Formats: sequence, structure tokens, C-alpha cells
Amino acid sequence: MLAVSAFNGALMDSTFNVFFKLKYTKLYDQILATPLTTGDVARGEIAWGQLRGSTYAAAFLLVMLAMGLIESWWALLALPAVLLIGFAFSAVCMAATTWMRNFQDFDKITLVQLPMFLFSATFFPVETYSGPVRWVIECTPLYRGVVLCRELTLGTVSSASLVSVVYLLLMGVLGMLVVRRRLDRLLLT
Repeated sequence: MLAVSAFNGALMDSTFNVFFKLKYTKLYDQILATPLTTGDVARGEIAWGQLRGSTYAAAFLLVMLAMGLIESWWALLALPAVLLIGFAFSAVCMAATTWMRNFQDFDKITLVQLPMFLFSATFFPVETYSGPVRWVIECTPLYRGVVLCRELTLGTVSSASLVSVVYLLLMGVLGMLVVRRRLDRLLLT
């Protein structure tokens, strides 16, 4: 649930809020009248989504601590891990938002969000799934975040932790590059 809270916070801020600023208030057009660039806009919005997601997760981590659910000092690295999860999802969700035309397109976000939430091994171990279903689940970004947070809070850090970090980092960087190009196309032409 730690990873899911970072995921949900970043997703909500980087879709609904960005869409409203992009389509209705035209805030980014106003920002670009200053010396700031579309890259600055992208980094600022991604950082805000990242902070919102990590704030939710930090509160959840405090609840885990109060309930005695943290079993290792590795859990201190869960805070940077949820920042990474927030970064990855904020960047990709903001990139997806640049293609949205109206509010009905948010159904597509929910169409991806809900199955990812339910089948990311948050509630059931991934071993309960078989064959190709398990492989698909292991390729989802939320699963990588769940694995990372679970390993850190339980103190069972393994090579899968490094795989998760690299996966989420690449996802975030790719999302940021796409956002920058899309904002250039939408706002500068």
C-alpha cells in the first residue's frame, strides 16, 4: 500500500490538475510568457506530483511505524523509493495527459489504473498467478514499486530491488522527455 499511495498521489496530480491547467486556465501559456521553458514547466509539475505522491506515502510509512510493521532499518530507504515511484508515475501520467482532448479521456486512465492497482501483488503474492499472467504483472511499473517498497520495509533487499530502481528511473526519464516534446508541440507551435 506504500507504493500504491505514491502511485495514486502522483497519478491524480499529474492527470486532472495538469489537464485543467493545460486546457482551461491556460496556465502554461502564461508561464511561457516569462523566461521559463517547457522543460521548466515539465520539471515543476513532475516534481509537484512526485511530492504529493511521496507525502501520501510518508504518512502511510508513519502509520506502518506506529503499528510495528517495519522490520528493518532498510525502511529508511523507502522514502527515496516512494520519491522514485512518484517521479516515474508523475512523468508518465503527465505525458499521457498531453494527449487528452476532453474529460472523457480520463476513463482511459482509470482503465489502466484500476487493474494495475488490483493486480500489482499489493494484496496477493505474485506467485498466486500463473504463466503469462504472472509475467505481465511482473512487467508493470506498480509491481516494481510494490516489490521495492516491500523489500525495503521487510529488510529483504535483493537484486530485484536494483531492477526495480532502474525500471522506475528509466520510466521517469522517458516520461519526462515525452512531456517536454509534447509541451513544445502543444504550446510553442
